[in-house]
Amino acid sequence: MRVKTGLVDQKGQEICELEREKNKKPRKNRKRNRKSMNNVVQKLFQTCREVFATGGADVVPSPDDVERLRSVLDSMKPEDVGLSEEMACFRTSDYEGTPPITYLHLYECDRFSIGIFCLPQSGVIPLHNHPGMTVFSKLLFGSMHIKSYDWATDVSHNTNENFNPSHYQSSYVGNRLVKIKNDSVFTVPCNTSILYPAAGGNMHCFTAVTSCAVLDVLGPPYNDAEGRHCTYYRDFPYASFSGDADLVPEEEREEYAWLQEREKPEDFVVVGAQYRGPQIVEN
Repeated sequence: MRVKTGLVDQKGQEICELEREKNKKPRKNRKRNRKSMNNVVQKLFQTCREVFATGGADVVPSPDDVERLRSVLDSMKPEDVGLSEEMACFRTSDYEGTPPITYLHLYECDRFSIGIFCLPQSGVIPLHNHPGMTVFSKLLFGSMHIKSYDWATDVSHNTNENFNPSHYQSSYVGNRLVKIKNDSVFTVPCNTSILYPAAGGNMHCFTAVTSCAVLDVLGPPYNDAEGRHCTYYRDFPYASFSGDADLVPEEEREEYAWLQEREKPEDFVVVGAQYRGPQIVEN
């Protein structure tokens, strides 16, 4: 999901700040913990720099590189990036309606970006895509429902000889056929999820079952000038539109759906906040 990282909202700085007295530790321990955390964050940065060194749109890292980065992310914990479930940005009592999402920016270059989304309970990151990207998402704590889709380019059992498999358009103009990749709840501890430009659930939606935080690595990041726009969608069950019943066999229809492009939802609010964890050092 595209987030403007150049500006940090002042309110965002306040709502994601730890309660100092509650989390205060002896100076000696703080120094040791800071050093330990810095090693983990720096290792993540260095691994990303190596994995995406020759990357670009639609360029997928080698399987070995994917596993190497996944391994680093799988080992990460909230304290490694200075997060605590007690932070105000994970509470919902101060808000009416859909709670805002807080975004912590760690790093971005033309090859990759690293950031953390902080979701209060019931917070939602609406259905959106990742054009030409390989994306690693590590749930740091809490429970999150993830629903994801890929474009349906493999409906080889279609019986209509005149059907064009490159479009998979519904008879209702504007809809495209997708196959459901995931529709389940993830709870820490769980493995890092990975999506690819054309597989793995490139379009996904996050819903916080409990307050939670997810660390995202995008390679490459969104870039409007290079055509990597963030597009939002509405999803509809496969049976929602008449005239398309024969496209997929009846016993498989629950595995498919339709997506329709939409504007960014008005109730979706992302607040930029100051990242206060260990800093990345470029060397």
